[in-house]
Amino acid sequence: MKNKIITLAILREDRIDENRTPLSPAQVSIILNKFSNIKIIVQPSNRRCFKDEDYQKAGAQITDDLSSANIIFGVKEVDISSLIKNKTYLFFSHTSKVRQYIGQTIKDKAIIYKKELLREVIKKKITLIDYENIREISGEGYRYLGFGRFAGIIGTYNTLNLYLKLSNKKSLARAFEINSYKEIKKLIGKQNFNKIKVLLTGSGRASKGAIELLKEANIKQVSNNDYLNKKYNEAIFTDISPTKHIERKNGKVISKVKNYLFETDMFIACHYWEPKFPKLFYPNQINEFKNLKVIGDITCDINGSIPTTIRSTSIAKPYYSIDINTMKEIDLSDKKGIAVMAVDNLPSELPQDASEEFGSSVISEVLPSLINKDDGRINRATTASNGKFSSKFAYLNDFIN
Repeated sequence: MKNKIITLAILREDRIDENRTPLSPAQVSIILNKFSNIKIIVQPSNRRCFKDEDYQKAGAQITDDLSSANIIFGVKEVDISSLIKNKTYLFFSHTSKVRQYIGQTIKDKAIIYKKELLREVIKKKITLIDYENIREISGEGYRYLGFGRFAGIIGTYNTLNLYLKLSNKKSLARAFEINSYKEIKKLIGKQNFNKIKVLLTGSGRASKGAIELLKEANIKQVSNNDYLNKKYNEAIFTDISPTKHIERKNGKVISKVKNYLFETDMFIACHYWEPKFPKLFYPNQINEFKNLKVIGDITCDINGSIPTTIRSTSIAKPYYSIDINTMKEIDLSDKKGIAVMAVDNLPSELPQDASEEFGSSVISEVLPSLINKDDGRINRATTASNGKFSSKFAYLNDFIN
């Protein structure tokens, strides 16, 4: 494609709560200056975190019609009815965990939507490239693209804010109201979290973002061993990788993460989880965690590794509480419960910061392989093309059928 004129397009997001974009106006300008054979068109949107006129000033054409585009960039799953046949799409299709639904009767609307979306992708012979699968050579290694850092940052900010609320302290302004990571860091740095003990799980982008904000909040990081065995007169946290804390017992794989929860006040979950992995703890164990008051589930796996995550929450209403005896949802003010933060689109609270970081990786890590010579990363991330699923994703045939 080196000398051919290539038209890139930026989709208008379908979700009403989604305001992020894969490329900012400034990045559109960078691309147009760097690649002489590229044109960019942008679908107009009054929800996007950057204005249409800013894209126009950067050199993009604003139009609803994407029929001239070769490659179409979105963020979340696209509107099925808007899919254009024989086009190449890049977005988060979130299909990597659907194996567990194969052969089951599906009632979850989000899973049903994924099934219908993939059927349409095959029917219209669309090339689908999932951002989540654009990784370094091992295929299971480092992801070149993701909003995880800001998910960790905002999820931790929301969870700390919930803790302040439950402690009868003055709640802070919401992240989307502040709309500046720089200002959020200033604000969180002024708070006093006393002797709070925070457990964090994960080793990827989200956990790194969470660690970043915990340190901005003047909460000290300690080793796993010191967290378990030492007493502190200050706020502390430790970060553990669940995969390093599993063991086989009586022929079963179980998690030892629960051992850290006995004296934990706040649990922030940023780890990657699949159904084949053990759950971190079970409902009948929650009564043992006497100090645990708040869980921030940044992973947001519904009925996944954390039993209190019975549903996702929204930016508008980010919290709910779970009765630890019945595992039913109760009022947030009820002292019998554990409060939960489970927003499923956290980076949308700081959309400009998150989009700028994501777009920077698109330019450096994706575009060269997409429009010039692919080193394999695009091929490995291609879920479907020419009316078929790639061999790596052949299991999706069973899912859609």
